[in-house]
Amino acid sequence: MSAQEKIKDTVTSNQVVLYMKGTKEMPQCGFSSRVAGILNFMDVNYTDVNVLADDEIRQGIKDYADWPTIPQLYVNGEFVGGCDIITEMTLSGELDTMFANEGVTFDKEKADQIRAANQ
Repeated sequence: MSAQEKIKDTVTSNQVVLYMKGTKEMPQCGFSSRVAGILNFMDVNYTDVNVLADDEIRQGIKDYADWPTIPQLYVNGEFVGGCDIITEMTLSGELDTMFANEGVTFDKEKADQIRAANQ
């Protein structure tokens, strides 16, 4: 199976997927840590893929989304964005709306706490 096929299979068979450097328990870069921290704090059930463990996936995910940086968040098979976009969406409430519209379970009160702490 090619890297592109593996990526497509992963993003289409899991509701929420984060391609990141490291794991959700132990991120290996600040940007990955920020996005994983948001998802973890909001109690989102997601699949993490450590791109540091597979060079083909590390390059393949950049090609797959035509997005040059990692982390990359996917919801229901669709690319949502990287660290800056996810941070902005969290602070504006757009992430809550998208999760609700896509049927993703999350803790709304914790999302509100993130916004309150960043005002």
